[in-house]
Amino acid sequence: MNTDLSILHLVAEASVIVQVVMFILLSASVASWTFIFTKRRELKQAIDITDDFEAEFWSGLGLTELYKKMSNDRFDPEGIEKIFLAGYREFARMRQKGDVEPMVQVESAQRAMRIELARELDRLDETLPFLATVGSTSPYIGLFGTVWGIMNSFRALGEIKNATLANVAPGISEALIATAIGLFAAIPAVIAYNRFSTRLDRLAGRYELFIDEFVVLLQRQAHSK
Repeated sequence: MNTDLSILHLVAEASVIVQVVMFILLSASVASWTFIFTKRRELKQAIDITDDFEAEFWSGLGLTELYKKMSNDRFDPEGIEKIFLAGYREFARMRQKGDVEPMVQVESAQRAMRIELARELDRLDETLPFLATVGSTSPYIGLFGTVWGIMNSFRALGEIKNATLANVAPGISEALIATAIGLFAAIPAVIAYNRFSTRLDRLAGRYELFIDEFVVLLQRQAHSK
C-alpha cells in the first residue's frame, strides 16, 4: 500500500472534485496577491500625490496660477489634482457668464468636485470587493473540498474488512489540504482588505476636507470684485 503523505503526492492522488477546489483556491490566492500589490502601489501613489498637492496648494500660489499649471497638456493630474481641476474649471466657467450669483458659482463648483470625488473613490475601491469575497468564501470552499474528500475516504473504508488508520489517513490528509489552501487564500485577503479599507477611508476624509476648505476659498473669490 502506498503511504506517501507528501503534499504533492496527496494533491495528485486527490479526487477530481477536491483537485478542482484546490485549483479554484490557488487561482483566487494568486489573483488576490496580484490585486494586493497593485492596490498597495495605487494607494501609496494617491497619498503621495495628495501630500505634494496640499503642500503646493497652501504654499501661497494663487488659484489661477495653480489651475493653469495643472491644466497644462504636459501635466497628468491624478487623485486630488483632478478634484481641484474639476472644481476650479466649473467655477471659472460660471464666473465667465457674468450674471450668475456667487452662491450658485460656488455650489456648481462643489457639485463638480463631488462628482470627481466619487469617480476617484470608485477607482480606488475597484478591487476591494474581490478581496472581501475571497476572504469570506475561501474557507468555506476549502471546507467543501475537505468534506467531499472525507466522504470519499469513509466510503472507500466501508469496502475494506480490516480497516486501519493507514487506510484512511491518506484520504483524510488530502482532504484537509483543501481547508489549508482555503485559509492560505483567505487570511492575506482579509488582512489586505481591512488595511486598504482603512487607508482608503482616511484618504477619502482628506479629499472631503480639501473640498470643504477649497469651497471657503471659492466663496471669498466669488464675492470679490
